[in-house]
Amino acid sequence: MNYISPKEEMLKAKRWSKDMIAAGRGHTVALKSDGKVMAVGWNEYGQCNVSDWRDIVAIAAGCAHTVGLKLDGTMVAIGDNTYGQCDVGSWRNIRLPGK
Repeated sequence: MNYISPKEEMLKAKRWSKDMIAAGRGHTVALKSDGKVMAVGWNEYGQCNVSDWRDIVAIAAGCAHTVGLKLDGTMVAIGDNTYGQCDVGSWRNIRLPGK
């Protein structure tokens, strides 16, 4: 018998891509097949405020921040920036391994 967890049911209901999910300390981020990003959970530093991100091809989540790689090779980040972990706005030509 297959077991489907409540989180899997949530992903199906919201049509999130299960191929691109990242988890931080208390938040979970999902990359949808259309390049949009969704997040749920602890949002004290705004790390879940990703609904306006577009053309994202990869995501990562830290303790209290979220990072996205855009199709054009630039990066976006949001959340706790105490140590400069969100200062990626000037990064260019970033590629996924093997691409």
